[in-house]
Amino acid sequence: MGTAAAESFLRQAREVREDELNRFSARVAAQLQGPEPGPEAADCLQRLHLVLAASKRPRRLDAGLVELLQAVLCSPRCPEQIQLLCAAVLREMSPCDGLRLSCEGIHDAKLLSLVSSVLLAQEGEKAEVSAVGQRVVKALEGRLPVGQSSRYLLPILSNVISLAPEALTEEQANVISKKMADWLRYASIQQGVAQPSGGFFSNPRTRQPGPVTEVDGAIATDFFTVLSLGQYYTEDQWLNMQAFSMLRKWLLCYGGKEVNTPNLGDKSEMDGSVMPVVSTSSTSSRLLPPKERLREKAFEYCQRLIEQSNRQALKKADGDLQKACLIEAVTIMDIICKQDSSYVYRAASFLKILHDRISGDASYARALLPIAQFFLNHGEMAAVDSDAIYKHLFTDIPAQLFHNSSLAFEFVLFCKDNSQLFTETSSIFRQNFPNLFKFLAWNSPPLIAEFVDILPFLLDAGTAIEIFHLLLDLPCLTAALDVQMRSSSLPSSDKAACDPTVKPAACLEAFRSPLHRSAFQYLLRIESSSEDAQERLIPLRQLLGSLASSPRVVQCADTVPVLLELFFSVVAEFADAPLINQLVVLVLQRSDQLYEIPAFKDDVHRVLSSQLVMLCKLRPALIVELSKELLEFSGTVSNIQSKEPIFTHVVWAIGEYMSVSYDKRCTVEQITRFFETLEAVLFEVTQLRPQASVPSYAPRAITVLMTALTKLAARSQDLIPRVSLFLAKMRTFVQSPAVTSVYCEEDREEILTRATELMNLLKMPSVAQFVFTPSVDVAQTRFQKEVNDTLPAALRMVTRLLEPAPGFVPG
Repeated sequence: MGTAAAESFLRQAREVREDELNRFSARVAAQLQGPEPGPEAADCLQRLHLVLAASKRPRRLDAGLVELLQAVLCSPRCPEQIQLLCAAVLREMSPCDGLRLSCEGIHDAKLLSLVSSVLLAQEGEKAEVSAVGQRVVKALEGRLPVGQSSRYLLPILSNVISLAPEALTEEQANVISKKMADWLRYASIQQGVAQPSGGFFSNPRTRQPGPVTEVDGAIATDFFTVLSLGQYYTEDQWLNMQAFSMLRKWLLCYGGKEVNTPNLGDKSEMDGSVMPVVSTSSTSSRLLPPKERLREKAFEYCQRLIEQSNRQALKKADGDLQKACLIEAVTIMDIICKQDSSYVYRAASFLKILHDRISGDASYARALLPIAQFFLNHGEMAAVDSDAIYKHLFTDIPAQLFHNSSLAFEFVLFCKDNSQLFTETSSIFRQNFPNLFKFLAWNSPPLIAEFVDILPFLLDAGTAIEIFHLLLDLPCLTAALDVQMRSSSLPSSDKAACDPTVKPAACLEAFRSPLHRSAFQYLLRIESSSEDAQERLIPLRQLLGSLASSPRVVQCADTVPVLLELFFSVVAEFADAPLINQLVVLVLQRSDQLYEIPAFKDDVHRVLSSQLVMLCKLRPALIVELSKELLEFSGTVSNIQSKEPIFTHVVWAIGEYMSVSYDKRCTVEQITRFFETLEAVLFEVTQLRPQASVPSYAPRAITVLMTALTKLAARSQDLIPRVSLFLAKMRTFVQSPAVTSVYCEEDREEILTRATELMNLLKMPSVAQFVFTPSVDVAQTRFQKEVNDTLPAALRMVTRLLEPAPGFVPG
């Protein structure tokens, strides 16, 4: 069945109605009730299984059919294919009403495997899982009848320990550990024999099987592993491969209990020149307790796999298998060393050699992660300098393979799981954070959750500013990576350097141009840099503007606001006064130095405005210390339209914190300077013009400007007449035809109401001073905080006190 046909069938399967399913179920039942179900029954069961598997909601079958499926599954005369399909249908019905299957009394290994798979799929209680586990272990403990195979039971055992590790007793775990050790180490190195077809020309005198071979075709002289090759495999070879597939899970569940760790004070073990050797003698090995013996054989098996992986693969498929086995072997070695530290020294030496061998081959990049994990866990005990391993990992891999999505996820997950360990043991993690962000720039949003966990560990006083810039330039980094990839794929003839005297017109030309080379190099840097290259990035952002609508760039831009909010919440926990001041200045500067994606700029402005207020609350004294920068920003009228959220919050912060209550250095002259600047801005905004040229400013910006001016006047009462006169003119402003054509009635009413409230408050200067200018001893009291938080309510209350009640006639 082709891909299109398969998709069409799945679509139809999802749309099957209940009445159609019932009719089809009756047809399946009729086929199963025959003397011996044949190909037509198999076809019906396959279709029924697909319908159930494709359905987005649980489907229920007729109770009679469920009973019939169980009976056919357990029938000794039923063909194996029919049994497999019956089990598959029953598994898809989980949880299945009317299930009466049981493992008890089943002696056939294949049937026990099928029945157990159905029972484990029912999502039952741990007791049911445990019962399956007990029956499977009992079957594995004894000698199976002739023709039966244990290899059908190991997948079930693997599922049992995944669902309920406590299902096995200590004694049972020891029995299986002993068997696994034998399966891993003592499988035959001779190939299996082909099963006779039973035809007329079948020859009972088959020749003796030859030895298994290595992946390069050489005859295997050591013990059998999953990488050994043969045309046919023996029973113990199948068990060997299955035992390895579940070895990691088994060791994690049962390998680490009652382990005697070595005495770390023993000089012979701590001396790097003396390496403990585990005996490979069969006799001495069999005297070890089962779990220790399994660790020994598992370690030898992993060493053998790593040695085999050094051979040249004949086919790509073989090469992929080698790499997967290599990764699994290193991971298992790490687990063994955690459970018994006497293995650390041999493993460290072995894996250091392995790293040196494969680190130059990009196809082995995934294998470098478990190697690095091993040295993170055991490098100190092994007395090995691991920085070279970490350096290569964080330098070369992200820069070369950021576009490999599966590797990106594994790499970032590795960083997430080890963030604390890295920050405690190595500076390389923080030093190479620009490289790490290439994974996010190219593979967002799938990696956003992991970076939310990683970012706090990358931040400190030394990296905060650079990470702030990097987050704002993240979509620009995505565009630069896109240009870099396209440039690397060009023919050599097209990679010639551009004329440095000619201004490049396109991204690819700019990438090769000496005019922009340093800017690209900075944006694509591998390590953290103290260089301030923001001015050089301004023209580069413009050049990369042609990629702003790229789906990958837009997706990356969508992740920035979340990370920015996290950035500020983390920095707030450790930032000192100079860092807070520097961040405020950068917020003002970078607000108009962003990649040209309108939605991105709006979202970033929204986040920066709210975080600016947070920084001001954290350190109100910055209003006085940064008065020059704040005056320049708040005095620029164009900022009201291009950066309205930031402008509005800056003006609010000035009105709120430019007070001696927050900073004794605040003077009347400074208050007056801020007042005059904001007054000029409000005058420009509210100046009446011909109707065709009236710009539309956000009503919130106008009301915040009026409120800030009122607050400043309350702290320097010589300014009260000026602001009162200004507020009195607001009625004329909002009622002018030019303004009514631009602002809706609701906006005009909002502006006029706030002007009236503020004007009424200024009629009582002492009340205004208390509301807007708390004394030093009450500035931080709960009452004053509540007054500030509920300022609109306070204004309305004063207005009601001053305005006459309805029907009142002055006498």
